[in-house]
Amino acid sequence: MEFFARDADIAPVAALIADPTRAAILTALLGGRALAAGELARIAGVSAATASAHLARLLDGRLVDVVPQGRHRYYRLAGHEVAEVLESLATISARPPVRSLRQSRQARMLEEARTCYDHLAGRAGVGLLDRLREDGHYAGHDLTESGERLLSGLGVDVAGARGSRRRFAPECLDWTERRSHLGGALGAAIARTLFEREWYRRGAVPRAVVLTDEGRRGLATLFSGKELTSATPVT
Repeated sequence: MEFFARDADIAPVAALIADPTRAAILTALLGGRALAAGELARIAGVSAATASAHLARLLDGRLVDVVPQGRHRYYRLAGHEVAEVLESLATISARPPVRSLRQSRQARMLEEARTCYDHLAGRAGVGLLDRLREDGHYAGHDLTESGERLLSGLGVDVAGARGSRRRFAPECLDWTERRSHLGGALGAAIARTLFEREWYRRGAVPRAVVLTDEGRRGLATLFSGKELTSATPVT
């Protein structure tokens, strides 16, 4: 087959993702945290040796990076671009059948609130974007003046997000809700602040996050029209 000079050769990348074990490894890393090869082997349901072989191929294909820490090696996605590809594939892929009560519970947790690499997704992420838009804080893939004040008061580094080489505030189609949540540099900055304030915490299920009591009260205050600054205690 003849390729034009402008065409990208997507076949090698697609082949790497297409393998079920490598797809499971990449999906596990969508939580944004670096994981050890042993943990990835357990999640993918393969031996340590098999996982290591697949990780070597993903490293060669530049889909993952390795993070050495002492004598240990941890793996993470090579960047938000890889995460965006995986999330896009998820929106057009069939969902696996739920075969147990445990799987049903895990699926509900992921649908409610999870990380999409480094920003908030699921009903929680979609609801956050809906509220920002409804209250006039977000329009046209950008914050309004009131949105800048609101998020800066929360402690979000809006200026830093604007200065990032990454897109500022794109909408990201949520694969469980089929509606958009907030992605990009701003989505990552908001999620980072929510974790720092302990409004959300990591759940027991990989990628799942849990709204805390502090977070429930804090979000209610944030969207009540009351002033909230980065120094405001949430009680």
